[in-house]
Amino acid sequence: MQLPPIAATTIGSFPRPSWLAQNERSRAVFRLEGAELKQAQDDATALSIHNQERIGLDLLSDGEQRRTGFINHVLASFDGIDLEHEAVKTIYRRREQPRPVPRIVGKIKRRKQAIVEDLKFAKAQTNKPIKMDVPGPMTVVDSTLDEYYKGDEAAMAMDVAAAINQELRDLQAAGCDVLEIDEPAMTRYHEKVFAYGAKALDRCLEGITVPTVVHLCYGYPGGGGRQHEYEYPELLEELMKTKIGGFGVEFARSGYDPSVLAIAKGRIVMFGCVDPSDTPVPSVTQVAERVRTVLKYVEPKNLWLAPDCGLMTITRELADAKAKLLVDIANEVRKTL
Repeated sequence: MQLPPIAATTIGSFPRPSWLAQNERSRAVFRLEGAELKQAQDDATALSIHNQERIGLDLLSDGEQRRTGFINHVLASFDGIDLEHEAVKTIYRRREQPRPVPRIVGKIKRRKQAIVEDLKFAKAQTNKPIKMDVPGPMTVVDSTLDEYYKGDEAAMAMDVAAAINQELRDLQAAGCDVLEIDEPAMTRYHEKVFAYGAKALDRCLEGITVPTVVHLCYGYPGGGGRQHEYEYPELLEELMKTKIGGFGVEFARSGYDPSVLAIAKGRIVMFGCVDPSDTPVPSVTQVAERVRTVLKYVEPKNLWLAPDCGLMTITRELADAKAKLLVDIANEVRKTL
């Protein structure tokens, strides 16, 4: 895979067409079933990929057009997880609130491939590199109700990691160019990262040789205030001890000083520099200056520009404008390299 210096990319999700699904924040309710649904998802995926090409992104995703949510689509291929009979769990999403979540009813194992066919379809639509993402072990633990592991989160996380590793190995074998592990829970529970999260992340990466990044949300799952005074520095220092190839970090909304990225020397930095929410599109000049500051700490070949998080929850027009902004920023900053 050959990317230009300061590559423009995306986290993963793009808005679904209204004829495919009714979007309700982080979940989608599909309008069709069976073969008709698959055909519509194929069409929406091809549309998303061709749209990303038209905009000029360097590293594409499949737009996550087949997913009802970023976690359950993958968990549906694992044994030991009951997605049909959810339970209520109080979890923290900017504030404590009860939510319906899948139940863990047995030992977690991968039963079948989850998104390998999604990758193959995406690869057939373009000659540009494709990045696919999966939820990380800590986030799966946080987003489910354990009725099997008796509260042993570390054991559960390692089983999730083994299942994810199987999926990543198959994605790699099928030609995936970049693998992303989404771990928003890491920014919420630092003590768990030190206890078992970093070890579980490494288990996910066994045998993986293609570029990898872990996406570390700033606000879980969006907005919200600062969670830890030293959130990213503390996390990056610990995760630099792992085999992960790079970090997806949110700087558009967090307001962090880019100097923290000096910790990530030699790794990929997927720099969140555009707010993915329903906010106005900033000027190229405004964001480009911030990106130039990042270049004091990150080599151009290791710097990827991205939105803070997925673009699924905004309109297609706004998502396209924010993706195009990333391309324009990259082109502007490259002029001064």
